[in-house]
Amino acid sequence: MGNMIEKVTTEILSTPYETQGEPLELDSLKEKYIVLFFYPKDNTPGCSNEVQDFNKLLSQFAELDCAVVGASRDSKNSHIKFSNKFELNFPLLSDPEETLCRAFDVIKEKKMFGKVGMGIERSTFIFDKSGTILHEWRKVKVPGHAEEVLETLKSL
Repeated sequence: MGNMIEKVTTEILSTPYETQGEPLELDSLKEKYIVLFFYPKDNTPGCSNEVQDFNKLLSQFAELDCAVVGASRDSKNSHIKFSNKFELNFPLLSDPEETLCRAFDVIKEKKMFGKVGMGIERSTFIFDKSGTILHEWRKVKVPGHAEEVLETLKSL
């Protein structure tokens, strides 16, 4: 994973990504811990639950000096609607070109309804204040995940 961390830190974290608000460079959050979670698609049941779970715990993440950021391939307009629907208080990065997704190796072959396609494998990363990945989760199951991330952050 060492090469991936270097690639992500040097190239990707300083790239501005569209959000439901102002564009955001992850580098601008480096004075904080960062929880970056990738989810497949706005307005789907699992993703809706996941963003709401993180949103409910946002004040506890903030107490640990941690920013929470979601990311998917959805457009800025989709993120605006999704964020407004659930009154989200954290940024959702729009990555339709999959630059961020590919840097974190979250685009995987998926099978759904008998069809095979490429999609985001639900994944979460915790960064320290220097931009180094401290912990990662792959193939995330939504129930209890936001709480597990919070507990892991508390233990670091």
